[in-house]
Amino acid sequence: MKKRYYLLLSLFFILLFGCNTEKQISKYPESVGDIEYNPEVDNHKFVLCNEKNIYQYFNDSNGLEYKGEKIVIDKIFHENYNNLNILGETGLIRIRFIVNCKGETDRFRVLGMDEYYGQKAFNKNITDQLLKITKGLSGWTPKKINGQEIDYYQYLIFKIVNGNLIEILP
Repeated sequence: MKKRYYLLLSLFFILLFGCNTEKQISKYPESVGDIEYNPEVDNHKFVLCNEKNIYQYFNDSNGLEYKGEKIVIDKIFHENYNNLNILGETGLIRIRFIVNCKGETDRFRVLGMDEYYGQKAFNKNITDQLLKITKGLSGWTPKKINGQEIDYYQYLIFKIVNGNLIEILP
């Protein structure tokens, strides 16, 4: 009888103190690389279909989808980017953003890398031009997976040599 009493008492305390009813709030994003909304730089009117499930651009195996294909993107940048000829401004600039289910874009983030892939802050005139042109691209194709319209991450990488735009990837 005593054994049973201690067993029940132990079980009661385990259940009582073992339950964690507080919601755990993580300081980390759901997935590595999530672009969180930042009211200082992002458009508050930009709406996502599903904030909790933003796909990567490659999840549907179609890669970059833009009206007129990548050749149109190349043309837009080469017609609008003013090469600056600044010695030492060499490396890669990645602009990553979200395309929503309507083909609209926002949450642009810029990352600069030197030729050894170390972090680099490029001349503001270079990054501002690239960002402005990227924000002006309006031909992004809405994507569907299993018939469902989705939001997705997209990026463009710019190869810069001495302030001059050499190539756009992917």
